[in-house]
Amino acid sequence: MRVRLSKSFHFEAAHDLPTFPEGHKCRRLHGHSFRFDVIVEGEVAAEKGYLIDYGDIKQATEPIVSRLDHYYLNDIPGLENPTSENIARWLWEALQPLLPLLSAIIVYETCSSTCEYRGN
Repeated sequence: MRVRLSKSFHFEAAHDLPTFPEGHKCRRLHGHSFRFDVIVEGEVAAEKGYLIDYGDIKQATEPIVSRLDHYYLNDIPGLENPTSENIARWLWEALQPLLPLLSAIIVYETCSSTCEYRGN
């Protein structure tokens, strides 16, 4: 049986988007209550009955959340231009070595704006 599992995480952070046009509200320093989903996918081994322990996803992700929570994202190497797209890719690159079954990262910058990244 093939399944997709998702676990959600959140962090509060400030950023500005330096590549947006002069005068655009996102060029100014502002913050978000970011949320992101870590999605893993694969075949469930019949003898185990599960794909991966949700606790393993949490263990891999918590240090990354701590690195982002209540920080200025532009100061974090690789996030100098912290758009949702770049945050999603950054999260993928940090998590994929720890979670080989990773199939997608979905970043929620606001309640109605998301970015999905699948590693390519």
